[in-house]
Amino acid sequence: MSDAERIAATADQAPDADMATLARGGRLNVFGFVLRLAGMVPFLFIGGRIYGPAALGRFAYAVLTVEFAAQIAALGLRRGLAQLLANAKKPQSCIVADALLVAAIGSAIGMAILIVFPKAMYPTTPVGGLDRLLAITVLAISWTDIALAALAYHHDVGATVRARSIVQPWVISIAAFGLSFVPVMVSRGDGLIIAYVLSMVAALVAALIPLFRCYGVPHGWTPDLATAWRTAVRNVPVAAADVVEWASRRIDLAVLGAFVPASFVGIYYAAQQVATLPAKLKTSFEPVLGPAIVRRLAVDDRAGIAKQVRQVTYWIIAAQLGIALALGIPGRAVMGLVGKGFTGGTAMLGFLLAAEVIAAAAVVSEAALIYVARKRNMLISLVMLAMEAGLAAALILAMRDENLPSAFQATGPAIALCVALAFASIAKSWLLKKQLRAPISGWRWDLAWATAAGVIVGVPVRFFLPETLQLVIGVPAIMIAFFAVLWIKGFGPEDRELFKLGKHEVKELREAEAAAAARDQTASDIV
Repeated sequence: MSDAERIAATADQAPDADMATLARGGRLNVFGFVLRLAGMVPFLFIGGRIYGPAALGRFAYAVLTVEFAAQIAALGLRRGLAQLLANAKKPQSCIVADALLVAAIGSAIGMAILIVFPKAMYPTTPVGGLDRLLAITVLAISWTDIALAALAYHHDVGATVRARSIVQPWVISIAAFGLSFVPVMVSRGDGLIIAYVLSMVAALVAALIPLFRCYGVPHGWTPDLATAWRTAVRNVPVAAADVVEWASRRIDLAVLGAFVPASFVGIYYAAQQVATLPAKLKTSFEPVLGPAIVRRLAVDDRAGIAKQVRQVTYWIIAAQLGIALALGIPGRAVMGLVGKGFTGGTAMLGFLLAAEVIAAAAVVSEAALIYVARKRNMLISLVMLAMEAGLAAALILAMRDENLPSAFQATGPAIALCVALAFASIAKSWLLKKQLRAPISGWRWDLAWATAAGVIVGVPVRFFLPETLQLVIGVPAIMIAFFAVLWIKGFGPEDRELFKLGKHEVKELREAEAAAAARDQTASDIV
C-alpha cells in the first residue's frame, strides 16, 4: 500500500476525528464568548460612563490603526502557519521561531512608523502624553496571533480562550478602572491607552507560556532572513486576505471617523464591540478548522472538507443568530448599559449584529479558499472592501444632503457592511462549492423556526419590560427560546457533538487527536 493510500485509509477509519476536534473547539469558544462578554462589558461601561464617548472614540481610532499595522506585520501567518507546520521539513519549534522572526521584523517597521508619525493614530486630535506608547502593541498583537495559531494546530484552543477571553478583557477592564482615579488620565484618555497596552502584553504572556510548553525551545535554530523573506513573499495572498477580512470590520469605523465627530465614533465603537463579541465564535474556529482542512487536502478529500465547512457554518450561524436576537431586540437597553449617551447607537447595533450573521458563510468558506483558490479569494475580498468603503461614504453623504441627524448618518457604515458581507458570502460560497464540487451551505430551515421563537419571546420583552429587566430576564429568555427550538427541531447527532461532555468524550477526543496527529505526520512525509 502506498503512502497516499495509507493516509487515505487512516482518514476513512476515523472520519469523525476532525469533527470531534472542531466540536471541542466550538465548546471552548462558546465558553470563551461568555467569559469575553463578562470581561468586555465592564470595559465598555467604564469607557462610556467615566471617560465619555469622545475619549472612547479617539481611543477606538488609535486602536484601529495599531491593529491594522499588526495584521500587516503578521504577514498572513495567523492562518498560513498551519500549512507551514503540516509541510515542515525541520522541527516544528523552528518553524514557529521563523514565523515569530518574520512578525518581529514586520512589527519593528510598523512600530517605527507609528512612533515617528503618531498622527496616523490620532488624525483629528493633538498628540501628547503617552499617546506614542500605543505603538508597542503591534508586536504584542502579531506575536499573540501567531502563538495561538501554533497552539491551535495541536488542538490547544484553551490557550486562545485564556488569552483572548480571560486575560485580555479583564486586564483592560481592571486597568481602565484603576487609572480612572487619576483625573489627568481620564481627561486625556491616557487611561484607556495604558489599559489597552497592558492587556495586549498580558495576552502575549498568556500565549507564550503554553507555546513554549507545547513546542519547547527551538534547539539548533538560527535566524534565517532568506527563509523569512521567502515565507513573507509566499504568504502575500494569505496576508492580503487576513488584512482585508480584518479591514472589513474596521473600515466602517475609519470612514465614520472622517465624516462625523469623535463622540459618534465612540458610540459606534461601543456598538461594534458588543456586536463583534459573538464574531469571536467564528474567528476562533479558524485555527482549528485550518489544520483539519490541510489534513483533508493532503489526501484530496474534498468531500470531507465540504462536510466540515457545512457543519462549522451551521454551528456558527446558529450561535450568532441566537446571540444577535438576544442582544438586538433589547438593543436600546444593551447600549444604555454603556451610558445614557450611547442609546443613539441602537440602530447601529442592530445592523452590526445582522452583519456578523451574514458574514458567517464568507468567513468559513475563506478558511478553505486560502488553500485552494487564494488569489481569487483575495480578489473577492478586495472587491468587497471597496464596495463597503464606497457605499458607507455614499450613504453618509446622502443622509447629510437630506439634513438627517448625525445619529442617522452614523448607521450608514453599518448598512454598507451588511451589503458588502452579503456579496462576499454569496461569492465565496459559490467559489468554494465549485472548487470542492460539493454543497457547502450551512443554512437549514430549522434556523427560521428558531428565529421565530426568539422573536415571539423578544417582542413582549422589548415593549413591556423596563430596560433593567430586558437585560436580566429578556436576554436569557430569548436565547433559551431560540436554542430550545433549535435543539428539539434541528439538531442531529453530529450537531449535538458540539455539546457532549463527560469522561466518554474526553477519551474519544484523545483518540481523535491521536489519529489526527498520526495523519499529520504521514501527510508531512508525503508532502
